[in-house]
Amino acid sequence: MSTTESDEQPGGSTPGAPDWAAAQASPDFQELRRRLRGFVFPVTAGFLAWYLLYVLLASFAPAFMATPVLGNINLGLILGLLQFVSTFAITVAYIRFAGRTLDPLSTKVRNEIEGGR
Repeated sequence: MSTTESDEQPGGSTPGAPDWAAAQASPDFQELRRRLRGFVFPVTAGFLAWYLLYVLLASFAPAFMATPVLGNINLGLILGLLQFVSTFAITVAYIRFAGRTLDPLSTKVRNEIEGGR
C-alpha cells in the first residue's frame, strides 16, 4: 500500500483538505452566490435587451436610425457607440459592486475554507 493510499480517508478525501460540499452549503457561501446572481442576472438581461433593441432598430427601422443628429452623425451611429459606453459602465459598476459587496464576503468564506490561514 502506498503512502497516498494510506493517507486517504473513506470517500477519497485527504486529511486537511477542505470539505467543499460543506463550504458550498455554508450560509456565507449561499449569501455570496445570492448577491452575485442579484447583480449579474438583471444587468445581463438589461444589456441583452438594450443590444437586441439596437439590432431590431437597425434591421426594421433604418430610416429612424438614419436620422441626422449633427452633420454626418446619425442616430444609429450614436446608439452604436452607446453600446460601448454601456459596456464600460457595466464594468465600472461591477468593480464597485464587487469591492463593496462581494469581496468582503468572499474573503470571509475563503478564510473559513482555509481554516483561518
